[in-house]
Amino acid sequence: MTNLFNTYLYEPILSILVYIYNNLAFHDLGVSVILLTVLIRVVLFPLFYKGAKDQSLMQRLQPHIKKIQLDHKDNREEQAKQLLSLYKEHKLNPFSGVFLLLIQLPILIALYQVFFKGISGGVFDNHGFLGLIDLGEKSLILTIVAAALQYVQGKLSLPPKSSGEENAIARSGRMMVMIGPILTLVILTNFPAALGLYWSVTTLFSLGQQIIINKKINIKEHGKTTRENTNNTENDGAHNKPH
Repeated sequence: MTNLFNTYLYEPILSILVYIYNNLAFHDLGVSVILLTVLIRVVLFPLFYKGAKDQSLMQRLQPHIKKIQLDHKDNREEQAKQLLSLYKEHKLNPFSGVFLLLIQLPILIALYQVFFKGISGGVFDNHGFLGLIDLGEKSLILTIVAAALQYVQGKLSLPPKSSGEENAIARSGRMMVMIGPILTLVILTNFPAALGLYWSVTTLFSLGQQIIINKKINIKEHGKTTRENTNNTENDGAHNKPH
């Protein structure tokens, strides 16, 4: 397992970072980390986008999910059938968030090793970012920036708060918006600033991605509501038409 990790993650990422550092980033480690992050996000964009979209849809569908669970609380088979039908209608994979986490975790571990071993092992002669921050040391500024960006992205991923009572999943989603940035602060304060820079840039990508997803979902919901209102109006007109 260790050999597979080194062969397919650690060594390729380190080689790419070294190439960027020597040929594209003017021997600036911070610029190298940013370019590496952009490359990773571009390569994995379909997976990141699908996972984020499914998570947003899952949050917005909570009222429908709760209704199905209540309507069929005594019939688990029918409940599962209705939920699967709802997911299929919206092309939603309820487990894509877990899948996305499983993909990101080994990448983060590989990046930590790349930054730690690359910096401590003397692979890079300059550990700075634009001459302002030493990425080999801890940076409270980058840690706070990363946590703040994660909070904003998390808020954007939530649906508008309804006036009705929220179910457990919706409440846990809103709670994670607060817990996530706190965990980020705790984790990144113990790692080199290079990881905080990566985290900040990748969260910026997620933030922009979330804005696009929200616009698409809102347009789709608006179109569906307009069609339903039009159909209702036509039906009312047909019923009121004199015979």
